[in-house]
Amino acid sequence: MSSNKWIRQIHRWLSIAFTLAVIANIVAMTQQVQATWIGFLALVPLIPLLITGLYLFALPYVSRRGNA
Repeated sequence: MSSNKWIRQIHRWLSIAFTLAVIANIVAMTQQVQATWIGFLALVPLIPLLITGLYLFALPYVSRRGNA
């Protein structure tokens, strides 16, 4: 599997983890649970999700530049 395919696969799994963390945060808020760690739970996958997303966003521009 090439590097780009690994990045895409990691990005997909991170997005699933982020979605689950946001859902857990919403459930905790509706039950009025005051656990701040639940709020920070979404940040764990969000940081690498941002990095992989920016990489995937820039990939076509960088490859187009290399072909020119």
